Amino acid sequence: MHNFKLRTLLLQLLLLLITVSVSLAQGNQNRQWLKAGNAYVQAEEGQLVRYTLPEEATSVFLEKAALIPAGKTEPLKVRSFALAADELKVLIYTNTQKVWRYDTRGDYWVYDLQTKQLRQLGAGRPESSLMFAKFSPDGGKIAYVSEHNIFVEDLKSGQQKQLTQDGTRKLINGTFDWAYEEEFSARDGFRWSPDSKRIAYWQLDATQVKDYIMFDMLDGVYAKVIPVEYPVAGESPSPYKIGVVDITSAATRWMEIPGDPSNTYLPRMEWAASADELIVQQLNRKQNESTLYLCNAGSGKARPIYKEQDKAWIDILPSWDNSYSYGGWDWLDGGKEFLWASEKDGWRHLYRVSRDGNKEHLITKGNYDVMEIAGIDEKGGYVYFIASPENATQKYLYRTRLNGRGKAERLSPASQPGTHTYSLSPNARYAQHRFSNHYTKPASEWVSLPSHKATAGESAVEKAIASADKAASGVEFIKVRTADGVEMDAWMAKPTNFDPKKKYPLVFYVYTEPAGQTVTDVYGAGRNNLYKGSMAEDGYIYVSVDNRGTPSPKGRDWRKSIYRKVGQLNISDQAAAARELLKLPYVDSSRVAVWGWSGGGSATLNLLFQHPNLYKTGISVAAVANQLTYDNIYQERYMGLPQENREDFVQGSPITHAKYLQGNLLYIHGTGDDNVHYNNAEQLVNELIKHNKQFQFMPYPNRSHSISEGEGTSQHLSTLFTNFLKQHCPPGGR
Repeated sequence: MHNFKLRTLLLQLLLLLITVSVSLAQGNQNRQWLKAGNAYVQAEEGQLVRYTLPEEATSVFLEKAALIPAGKTEPLKVRSFALAADELKVLIYTNTQKVWRYDTRGDYWVYDLQTKQLRQLGAGRPESSLMFAKFSPDGGKIAYVSEHNIFVEDLKSGQQKQLTQDGTRKLINGTFDWAYEEEFSARDGFRWSPDSKRIAYWQLDATQVKDYIMFDMLDGVYAKVIPVEYPVAGESPSPYKIGVVDITSAATRWMEIPGDPSNTYLPRMEWAASADELIVQQLNRKQNESTLYLCNAGSGKARPIYKEQDKAWIDILPSWDNSYSYGGWDWLDGGKEFLWASEKDGWRHLYRVSRDGNKEHLITKGNYDVMEIAGIDEKGGYVYFIASPENATQKYLYRTRLNGRGKAERLSPASQPGTHTYSLSPNARYAQHRFSNHYTKPASEWVSLPSHKATAGESAVEKAIASADKAASGVEFIKVRTADGVEMDAWMAKPTNFDPKKKYPLVFYVYTEPAGQTVTDVYGAGRNNLYKGSMAEDGYIYVSVDNRGTPSPKGRDWRKSIYRKVGQLNISDQAAAARELLKLPYVDSSRVAVWGWSGGGSATLNLLFQHPNLYKTGISVAAVANQLTYDNIYQERYMGLPQENREDFVQGSPITHAKYLQGNLLYIHGTGDDNVHYNNAEQLVNELIKHNKQFQFMPYPNRSHSISEGEGTSQHLSTLFTNFLKQHCPPGGR
């Protein structure tokens, strides 16, 4: 459900296209910087191309013809790639298949730039069964996961060695179960030691985790049973272990990490800038206490070095900075210190912490949140980060000194208001800069830093802004202040040829939960890609509001105010905002609709049920109808433990309020949803039937949380959505 569960929504992916630089289906990349620091290699049209900055000169690094396997006529389709440290070998990822959200399973091939040889890894392994393959630091071996076990392959001899033997669907080595993947962005579950002699890895034991049973009703006459290990709120998580396996002997030393692995989480683990020690982050069950341990890789002994607590919850780094989703730890001064983020002073700031945890030093200072760590230039003495102190709907590049002296310096030009994203070179001399705002189409350019001058001379971003027509967008960013004094950001898209003397229907797009922000100043804001045609041309006022609890850069208190109040605080804020907007003279209070997907689907139901006097029509897609059915990591992070405060889960669940439905409801769910399970729909439908509430229900057979699979699905869903909205909330001014 989270990250809108943003990643699952085609709509949001389209709206946020500008923020997507390079899609990483797994740990490898479609771009890799070369050691020279001013050049990178990028996958383009089936081959690898080298770019040199600042002139952006190009040359072929690996031609397409070199990627034709022996006996074949077509080259490999490059999904992503990685270079060995010496830049003489290329690892190609291809023939991929999805594991839950992403295509993290496939085939790997290695091309040797010296011998000109191409060969496939994992000989004898099932097709498309390899995961997270990566070079050893010395470039001599490659390790990967296949069928829940870890393997290592010698590139010179081609010899394959299986390092773990006990992997099964329920005993998982080197990768993760459903909940860890979805909620901690934990997928790649092993790390090479810096000396290439050992591998550290997670093992998760899901044998005691109950399966959610899904049914494939379309595969033949008899239904096919699909079990998914899925711990719901109140259920214990999969116990973890951290092992260090010796490449030569295949013997594993287990780390002796304190705490009950059945009642804690271990979302992060890396080598601690040393071949002898690991650093791990452990969270307690409620995720409001974080402890960092240093573990001796030889003895397994662990010692705590850094602890922090929060009255609500602690966000781990990958939850707000996606560049860490496949690992990483920011070490400084040769491993004597590391960079750490905390909200302890009320804002998300960066600290330098000594290796023993005894000393820390605040680097970023002020009333603003660090939204992302864009890059670290230790030699130059700077950390680059994304922030937006003045406008929570936008993003800008800043830098500040690693020693914490002086004020943060904004590098994004003042003439470019909107959303900026950056991909920095390792030495922070160059960055790919992408920009858009609600009236400017996405533009991309390379800039030099810190000057932020376009390397091509003319700025593509400035050119895009100059040619944009702000008035033509029809979108306004506004602030809504409620009767209780809560001020919320919103966008409003008014109808084409808007006449303030007429009254128009008002349609809200909602998400409202801690995992997603809808009000962002990007191109596409104010558009509904699920609607067939144009809502503006048809005569709708379209609005989205970010309530308290959404992950806006407005400080800890804003984000954490929703703790134990999901389904209550967010709903009351949205309703209060609606009341203010209904005071506008051109809004028709008899035509008010709301819609959302996943967490937004839940909010839609709650708004329709809890505030039937405001919302007349609702379209809910893939909603959590009963919070007690959703996974433990997400739900307990924001709501506590059902064993202690079950009443909060009940009160925040739409099913509790279903009996109050008065308006028009279209309820949509995929029967093959492994995220928000279909039993949510069955439970809510049953409750609505109990109270004789009439509504329209559309189950999509075998479709997942994104409801994107199958011929004709997107067209059908869009038609259904549009027809229902037009029928029950007719468009146009009156």
